[in-house]
Amino acid sequence: MTSSGRRLFAALLAVALTAAAAVGAGAQDQAQNVLKALDRIQAESLAAPSRVLRRSDFAESDFNAYIAYRLDEEKEDVLKELKLKLLGENRVEGMALVDLSGQRIPSFIKPRMSLYFEGLLIVQEGKARFDFRKLFLEGREIPLVVLDTLIDIAVRLGKTDAESIRKWVDLPYGIKDLKTRAGGISLYY
Repeated sequence: MTSSGRRLFAALLAVALTAAAAVGAGAQDQAQNVLKALDRIQAESLAAPSRVLRRSDFAESDFNAYIAYRLDEEKEDVLKELKLKLLGENRVEGMALVDLSGQRIPSFIKPRMSLYFEGLLIVQEGKARFDFRKLFLEGREIPLVVLDTLIDIAVRLGKTDAESIRKWVDLPYGIKDLKTRAGGISLYY
């Protein structure tokens, strides 16, 4: 899969800090469902582009297993966990566990934090971004600028190449659209 494909799901929530998570055998099997489908979509799109959109559906558990797998594969060290609750009409809620322990960070930032968020996944012209609506840090609602500040700190620490929570990212090759439903996601190609 291309690096833009790998970054899509991290950038899906624009929490493209960095990651390292343990993935169990069952989760690896679920992640493989998504990985194989992405490879198939790319191959089919290269071989015979279709005028009619085709669809590939995934359960929320498969998608979360894929995210955990990607975090484990990237072998980075700030984002420890990312879990999503997929709702209808491209609404998403989630939790990200960020660990800045051992990093030189401003004293006003706690080294280990749980971020809870909700918002909309927006897809347009082969690109996607996550439009945060609400952000909670350790259970307290905070302004969205705080997440941009965390990303900025991670960039300065050399822990990510992310630029902003508002950045558009390319969809993996062949994928034209994404739609969420309660408990799942559909990829259109």
